[in-house]
Amino acid sequence: MTGVDALGALRARLRSLRPAAFGADPAAERLERIRRSPNFADGSFRNPGGERHRPSGSALDFAKVYFRKEERIRRAPAIPVPLHRTTAADLARPPASGLRLTWMGHSSVLAEIDGRRVLFDPVWGERCSPFPFAGPRRLHPVPLPLSSLGPVDAVVISHDHYDHLDMPTIQALAGTGTLFAVPLGVGAHLERWGVAPSRLRELDWGESAALGDLRLTATPARHFCGRGLRNQQHTLWASWAVTGPEHRIYHSGDTGYFPGFRDIGTAHGPFDATMVQIGAYADFWPDIHMTPAEGMRAHLDLQGGRAAAGVMLPIHWATFNLAPHPWAEPGEGTVAAAGDTGARIALPRPGEPFEPAAGPLPGDLWWRGAARRPSGGWPQGVGGQDAHVPAGSAADREAGAPTP
Repeated sequence: MTGVDALGALRARLRSLRPAAFGADPAAERLERIRRSPNFADGSFRNPGGERHRPSGSALDFAKVYFRKEERIRRAPAIPVPLHRTTAADLARPPASGLRLTWMGHSSVLAEIDGRRVLFDPVWGERCSPFPFAGPRRLHPVPLPLSSLGPVDAVVISHDHYDHLDMPTIQALAGTGTLFAVPLGVGAHLERWGVAPSRLRELDWGESAALGDLRLTATPARHFCGRGLRNQQHTLWASWAVTGPEHRIYHSGDTGYFPGFRDIGTAHGPFDATMVQIGAYADFWPDIHMTPAEGMRAHLDLQGGRAAAGVMLPIHWATFNLAPHPWAEPGEGTVAAAGDTGARIALPRPGEPFEPAAGPLPGDLWWRGAARRPSGGWPQGVGGQDAHVPAGSAADREAGAPTP
């Protein structure tokens, strides 16, 4: 055996030892296609405008803040998160308007649109981690078992981070007839987990896949990728526009705010609903996640500045503890931002279906009943909505509030 052969054998052996949840690296024609992408330069994918694609703060400084005991307690609910309990029965009835969204927690959303069922970033696993014994754990159960969800026409993945691409969930869906629409390079992970190449649609920004009379288009986002140890930025990240004969929707995936939202809205809108990331933000990574105010700004950009056009569903919060901010802060911030702009928002409990164009939108500030009350109390009349948290609740007691 030559030295080259021995090195090749060693690399193959090391690849075989990597955890399955790490997925697989793009190779052969998939890698060549990545290298031909206009969004790939100097050995990695690039963000629109060339912004950094890594957290910008010190990991040590972040750890000091993240693990401070007095703040850590507020990053989780005080009592069980209230879930919508009749999800299966509700989904058994077709949407009257032809469009219905069901937020399952974090960024997982089932969209029923013009007769098709599209599942965004499905994460049914207990942890967003490559290991079953470590990593961020769910703060609430999934509202509905995956086996009870019913047939899914397409699974759409925004990028390959563990809280958006979950190996056990993909493996469970691999045996179904669903189509998988993913950004460039992500297909290598799915193939390793049992998804047939014929059911993969791997797209660069601006490329589309057809699903009957629906069109699934990968659109730009400002983020980064990686699941293994090297994280070579060889898989793309994306937001998604889904357009049908009657309705149009948008899913942001993970992204920092950037001017391209207006271009996406011009090309693919106006949207009946946007699903926009508003949680897991921090000063340590301002370029790759949005605050609620930035998420609202993105929503308005996508709608051409028209506050009354379309509904915003805040996503990427409430399910996993991934950032230093209090658990309830993204919900409160989104309501405040909507009140400032007049935008229409939906605030469903996990598992609560709603139709953006039919009937009243879910608007209860449901998280207040489970969250630890802020030291200054809850804002009154935020966004025109008042919430009541019963005095003496578990949330109050854990926050040290007086009881009658």
